[in-house]
Amino acid sequence: MAPSIRLSPAARSLFDEPLAIAVQGLGPRQQVTLRASLRDETGELFQAAARYQAGDDGQLDLARCPALPGGSFSGLEPMGLLWALQPRRPFWRLVKRDVQSPFVLQLEVLEGHGEPPGRLLAQAQHERAFLRDGVRRVPVRHGSIRATLFLPRGEDTFPGIIDIHGFEGGLFEHRASLLANHGFATLALAYYQYEDLPQKPTELHLEYFEEAVNYMLQHPQVKGPGIGLLGYSKGGEVSLAMAAFLKNITAVASINGPVAVTFIPLCYKDKTIPTLTIYEQRIKVTDSNILDCSDIPIDAFQAPGNQSLIPIEKAEAQLLFIVGQDDHVVKSEYYATEICKLLQAQGKENFQILSYPGTGHCIDPPFFPLHPIGSHPIFHKRAVLGGELRAYSKAQVHAWPQIQAFFQKYLNDK
Repeated sequence: MAPSIRLSPAARSLFDEPLAIAVQGLGPRQQVTLRASLRDETGELFQAAARYQAGDDGQLDLARCPALPGGSFSGLEPMGLLWALQPRRPFWRLVKRDVQSPFVLQLEVLEGHGEPPGRLLAQAQHERAFLRDGVRRVPVRHGSIRATLFLPRGEDTFPGIIDIHGFEGGLFEHRASLLANHGFATLALAYYQYEDLPQKPTELHLEYFEEAVNYMLQHPQVKGPGIGLLGYSKGGEVSLAMAAFLKNITAVASINGPVAVTFIPLCYKDKTIPTLTIYEQRIKVTDSNILDCSDIPIDAFQAPGNQSLIPIEKAEAQLLFIVGQDDHVVKSEYYATEICKLLQAQGKENFQILSYPGTGHCIDPPFFPLHPIGSHPIFHKRAVLGGELRAYSKAQVHAWPQIQAFFQKYLNDK
């Protein structure tokens, strides 16, 4: 019988779900290379390849067979062909703009372990989707809010989350759509460089974010009395400030978010929090002309009279800090640890930290490729974001269900 690829689920799975990959019909102990390919929405190619040896029965199951050295990864890694995908174009990031269409994954079985590998023995296609059947995507243009709401299937009420991205501008829907698949009414919120929102804001006003909170709480399918915030990078900083100043915030998960205001002042009513002082002369430049900006901000905890720290002690919400120990943009592990010491000293217990070794600034949902070098949001030059391939993939897979469990626990009625 000719070799063939067996996938489970067979034709389509959600992007954050595991995919079981096996090959049947090979010769006993036959050596093969498996290659995965995916093109993003701009046509850029991402690929990963691994070397395997079939069993005595000609079967190859990635859940039981370790990859041999010489490919994109080695060892027993059932999802390695997905998490090890790397762009053909250097420093390119896999971004999903249109969550209504899936990514198409191509899988190939090639003869031998040569460079390049031998002839094609089998191939298969598989769709990696962002929306479960029945999940609704609703564009929101309500007052000044520019956002997209994702509602799980059914007519029930659901715990509500606002998803706030980093200092990249525009509207990112991939994380919100995946959360809706897991039963959360999730609002992906843009806050600049989108439609009629400011292109280059000189300050951020919490009133805009408060409007989004009120929109969610008034929605007939959002379960109150409070909502959750999921913020990444600058979005984590904004989420912590919302918890400090606004009502009805029950739970905040901050992914590598600063605990002080950075780069753009934050305003609410008559109060302005100034930005943390930065020292551009502390920027390091690597041999490849890539910036390392990890040391440029002043230490918010050591600067006397520093006004930039967010008064997180005012927050009544539960706080989850998700931090990468190799973050080169924000000293997120240090900041989370120090802020939790301050909270603890005030008798508070409303915090927890998930800290991941070998993990940089970007922590996406599972199986998004590592993006260790990217454009710095302020200096607009290539900068080290941090992270190591295998450690990062493990962090994604661990953090994602933890985030969901955190929101399920605190947003559902006791």
